Formats: sequence, C-alpha cells, structure tokens
Amino acid sequence: MTRIVAGSAKGRRLEVPPGQGTRPTSEKVRAAVFNMLGQFFDGGAVLDLYAGTGALALEALSRGCARAVCVETDRQVAELLRRNAEGLGFSARVEVRLGRVGDVAARLPAGFALAFVDPPYRDGPEAGLALAGPLLLPGGRAVAEHDSKRPPPERIGPLSLADSRKYGGTGISIYVRE
Repeated sequence: MTRIVAGSAKGRRLEVPPGQGTRPTSEKVRAAVFNMLGQFFDGGAVLDLYAGTGALALEALSRGCARAVCVETDRQVAELLRRNAEGLGFSARVEVRLGRVGDVAARLPAGFALAFVDPPYRDGPEAGLALAGPLLLPGGRAVAEHDSKRPPPERIGPLSLADSRKYGGTGISIYVRE
C-alpha cells in the first residue's frame, strides 16, 4: 500500500499490484519530486507515461492539476489505476489509455503542462522523454525517474535538464520544454 502525500486526497491509500512487475514511486520520492516542482498546481493537464498504479498523476491531481492522461501497457494494472482514481474521486479527471507508450503517445494531442516518465529502470527514460517533449506546452516540465547510476543526457529533443537529484538508487531528472 502507498498513500497520496499531499493535497485534497492527502493520506488516502492506493492499491498496488502484487509482485515485482510494477514499482510504484515511493512516498518519499514523490514528496521530493513535488518539492522540486512546487508543491501545488493551478490546473493544467498531466501526462503519466508508464503509469502503473497512477501514483504520480494522482498525486498531481490531488495537488491541483485539472486532468490526467495515464498510459499503461498491462490491462490488469490499468484496471487497478482506474480503481485508484475512482477511490480518490478523480475518475472523471483521469483518462487511462491502454497500450504501448510509443503507440499511444503518437495519437495524443500536445498541450500538457507536466509529464512523468517512469519506465522500468533497465529501459532508461530517454525514449519516454523523447515522446513526452513534443506533447508539452512551452515551459512545461517532464520528470524522469531512473537508476541513479544511469542519468539521462542534458538535452533530449526540445527538453533541457533543469534539475537532477539522487535518492538512494533512484534518480530524478526534471526537464523543461523550450
């Protein structure tokens, strides 16, 4: 079990799938990410690639983002994400897209203020960042979670690295869309 850290749904629990296939971002790392981004938002759309439980997008909604598009490849995990959104009262604000990240991203319109890119560590975030960059508004931010020993490059397409930090084995890199 993991919980929402702050905002309108603070303290509410999220379901996590059994096993090691999905690695939800820890509460500690989510709190650190939102400290880096700014605690709260005034609307805006969030894109969560490799969404898993939806913890990052749901945290952003709890903190004031208006809506979220979550991309997940596993049907059972996508259903769990829908249940998490419903349990928080966010189901009308969350769109879950089932499919491969590259295929789904190619069909999304641009206009996101924030994107989360948290693929399996073995894959690295570069491909997801390259997909997210063109979907962000100018000045929008992309947050990549990755193995702290394998940081992504400083530039990926229209994205420039703005901040990077390590939390144990987890690296967080925040990019800004030019």
